Amino acid sequence: MGAVTEDDRAPKQDRSRVTRQRLLEAAVACLAEHGWAGSTVSVVAERAGVSRGAAQHHFRTREELFTAAVEYVAEERSAALRGLFPEGAAAGADRTAVVAALVDLYTGPLFRAALQLWVAASNEAQLGPRVAELEARVGRETHRIAVELLGADESVAGVRETVQGLLDMARGLGLANLLTDDGARRKRVVVEWGRLVDEALR
Repeated sequence: MGAVTEDDRAPKQDRSRVTRQRLLEAAVACLAEHGWAGSTVSVVAERAGVSRGAAQHHFRTREELFTAAVEYVAEERSAALRGLFPEGAAAGADRTAVVAALVDLYTGPLFRAALQLWVAASNEAQLGPRVAELEARVGRETHRIAVELLGADESVAGVRETVQGLLDMARGLGLANLLTDDGARRKRVVVEWGRLVDEALR
């Protein structure tokens, strides 16, 4: 039997990376659609088109799979948000557009999946610490991106609270959107918050 070469290993690593990504994306979709109770490793594996054994090769526990999934998509969304404003505040990004983009972070499948994790974490001792740490990390990163895109100077009194208030508002709009399509009202709120934030950060 011949030695394993770098060329042999690369495709295997690529396949492993693709499988992991499919599992993460499937986990978020399942969590958003079926909630924690209906999202098992087997359900996710079937949706991803892989065996349960392959899923457990990448993620030893259900908790590990779902926290990794939400973290993965949060990172993807952060990258997408930065991509909307590649030059940040330096390019004179319209603050209302930035506010709208931040609000959008809380109205899609990621937020629904994260909310399911929060609810589960309140009842699952093993999940609680993982989700609390994940939420703190995602929150810090979102705040950092918001400050950057808005061109906010947090050394000025009240600016940090203004940015945090914006993110809290965005999360609240995301919660309202879970029950009913809140698009029309959300647009009006975004315009007003864009104006308020612009005034506060001058």
